[in-house]
Amino acid sequence: MDTVGGEVNAPFLTARVKLERRAVAAPPFVLDVSIEVPAGITILFGPSGAGKSTLLDCIAGLVQPQAGRITIGSETLFDSESRTNVPPQARRIAYVFQTLALFPHMTAEENVAYGLNGLTQAARTAQVQSVLRVFRVENLRTRRPPEISGGERQRIALARSLVTQPRALLLDEPLTGLDAELKHAIVDDLRSWNAARNIPILYVTHSREEVDALGERVIAMDRGRVVGQGSPLEVLEAPRRKRLAQSAGFENLLSGTVVELRPSDGVMLVRLSESACQIEVPLGYAGPGDSVHIAIRAGDILLANVRPEGLSARNIIEGRVVSMETRGTLIRLRVDCGAEFIAHVTPGAAQSLGLSREKRVWLVLKTHSCHLVEDSE
Repeated sequence: MDTVGGEVNAPFLTARVKLERRAVAAPPFVLDVSIEVPAGITILFGPSGAGKSTLLDCIAGLVQPQAGRITIGSETLFDSESRTNVPPQARRIAYVFQTLALFPHMTAEENVAYGLNGLTQAARTAQVQSVLRVFRVENLRTRRPPEISGGERQRIALARSLVTQPRALLLDEPLTGLDAELKHAIVDDLRSWNAARNIPILYVTHSREEVDALGERVIAMDRGRVVGQGSPLEVLEAPRRKRLAQSAGFENLLSGTVVELRPSDGVMLVRLSESACQIEVPLGYAGPGDSVHIAIRAGDILLANVRPEGLSARNIIEGRVVSMETRGTLIRLRVDCGAEFIAHVTPGAAQSLGLSREKRVWLVLKTHSCHLVEDSE
C-alpha cells in the first residue's frame, strides 16, 4: 500500500478481462468486463451464471483471461500484451469461498496461522490472536471446525484470509445459509477490520437481501457483462434487464405490447400478454405494436375490495384472487386480471379486506412502479 505524506493511499483494484469458454452442445460463455474497485466493500451482484465467480478467479490468478489487464495500485498482476501473469500466491489477494475449506483436523488458531510464514513464533501468535479478537472468536482458538457453529466457521475463515495482510479481499457468497442478524454482525466486524487497512473488498452475491445489508457500491453483471453500477438504489431499484430484475426481487415480470404512446403524459399504454388487461408505464424507446417487458415489485401493488376513486395512481385493475400463501410475516397473493399478478399484503390487511380465494379485488399500481426491462434471454 502506498503512502503520501504519511497517510495511507488505498490502492484501487482494476480488472479489464475477456475470456471465452466453450462447452459441448452449449453456446459459448463470454466474460467481457471492465471494473474498478476502490477501498471498501463493492458488491458484485447478478443471477447465477452471470460470470461473477469466474471474474473473481481471474483476479485471484486461478483462471487466466485470453485478453485484458488486472492491476492493484501501481502493480500489474496480469497483462496479456506484455505477457505479465503474477502467480496466485504472489498476488497478495485473499479469497474466501462459499465452502470455506477450513482444515477439519486443525484448531481455529492453527487454521488462521496456516498461511503465516517467515515470522517469529511470538509475532505469529500476536497476529493470530489480534485477528481472532477482531472477529470475536478468540475464545474458540482451541476448537476444531466440526465443534463450532456455521457463523463461527465463517468468522474463522475470514480471519484466516485476513491475517496475512492482503492488498485486496475477494468473497464468493461467504455468508450463504446464515440468518440476516448474523450476516450483519459479521459484515460489521469486517468493516471494523478494514477501517484501519482500507483495502478493496469485492463481495459476490445473488441475494438482494445481502445487497441491502451491505450497502455502499454495486456492480451488476448478467451473461458475462457489466449491466449497471452505482449505489444499490441506482442499480437495483430500476434494473434494465429481465434476469437482473428477477434477482433484484421483482416478482412480477410481465410481457406486453405497446398500444398507444401518450408523450404529453410521459406514459405509454401496454396490453399485457394476450389479455385485455392494459396498464400505463413510463414512456420508453418503443412504439405501437412493439413488444416490451415490465418488472413490478409485489410490495408496490396495493389492493382494495371496492373500486377506489380519486387516486393519483393511474393503474386500477380489476381481478380475482387465485391463491393465498403465507410466507413469514407476509401473505403472497396471486391475482388473475387477465394477466396474473403477484402481490404481498400483511395478515392484518388480508383480514380487514376479507381476502379469500375467488375474492373480487382491485389492484392499484403507480406508473413509476412499472419498470421497462430488456429481455436478456
